[in-house]
Amino acid sequence: MKSEYHFKFEELTVYQRAIEFGEVVHTQVSKFPKIEDYRLSSQFARAADSIAFNIAEGSGSSDASFLNYLRIARDSSRESVAATTKAFLRGYITFEESEENRRILVEINKMLAALMKHLKNKNN
Repeated sequence: MKSEYHFKFEELTVYQRAIEFGEVVHTQVSKFPKIEDYRLSSQFARAADSIAFNIAEGSGSSDASFLNYLRIARDSSRESVAATTKAFLRGYITFEESEENRRILVEINKMLAALMKHLKNKNN
């Protein structure tokens, strides 16, 4: 369902992929054991959601400020790689789920890098 009210950043493919990734992680962590509620589950969900949150928050700023938000989004995506590894090692997600998370995160990182490069070149 598409809202009749939307913001420009919602058109960014990297934002859309980051939103989707956050939902994938939400589904995964909902199956983690209770002991992880305030540990890995919470950290993983926050890191995954932070990717899209930072893209959205920075999009209305100057290009220089947006670049900083995109760097934070990239950092959160890397944190999500570590969380994916921990989740797999603890037996909470399958190898296939781990690989899919990594595939999506590589894709998001490439898109973030391209957007960051575009913003840097635009100001030179």
